[in-house]
Amino acid sequence: MRKLWIIGVLTLIISACSPSEEELMQAGIQKMDEQNWKEAISYFDRVIAQNPNQSTALNAKGVALFQQKNYQEAIPVFSSAISVDSTNYKPWFNRANANLELENFKQAVVDYNMANGLDPQQTDIYYNRGLALLGLEEYEDALLDFDMALQVNPNQALVHFNKGKAQLGNNDPLGAMESLTNAVNLDGKNAAAYYLLGVTRMSALGEKEEGCVDLKMALNLGYTEAKSWIDEFCD
Repeated sequence: MRKLWIIGVLTLIISACSPSEEELMQAGIQKMDEQNWKEAISYFDRVIAQNPNQSTALNAKGVALFQQKNYQEAIPVFSSAISVDSTNYKPWFNRANANLELENFKQAVVDYNMANGLDPQQTDIYYNRGLALLGLEEYEDALLDFDMALQVNPNQALVHFNKGKAQLGNNDPLGAMESLTNAVNLDGKNAAAYYLLGVTRMSALGEKEEGCVDLKMALNLGYTEAKSWIDEFCD
């Protein structure tokens, strides 16, 4: 009886000292803040072991996997979070981002649409969905999303850059020139934007001299594909 009682007391002490679900979550979030993704996952796994329906822990674990570029592994974790709580936009958005990284553009658009329907105020959805639509070569829809993103903040160089790419795909070189010019004005180190500017000036508008300036800038910034254009068309 005494041995059983001692064992019972020890069990009680261990149980009393076990961190709570909330404490484990906070520890995991702290590790996320420190970008210690592996340790963060270990804490979230302990939360999930205590409560398999803890959607916040599932989503957070998926984010930690995503940050390690384990996109394929992150997707089923986000799916589990969605199964637990399909009304939260975050796991839909995060799963869409993982699919975007894997170039599963169609599935990404489906998830972005769900996230957008659940919380239209989350403006990051517009730009990311625009990228997925660009990948699907659905240029007009992509342009709508890029314009929505620019309404929120017009000083986003990457949004202007990708809008320019969509405009080129949509056979609008003049519009693309404007967007690409905005992109390089906001970010003078965007070599790809200079390259597209140069190619568009030369091929669509016949502006050889100006195009060569842009192409040389692209090459100076490390965009080696510009070299063949420069060798063929520029002095």
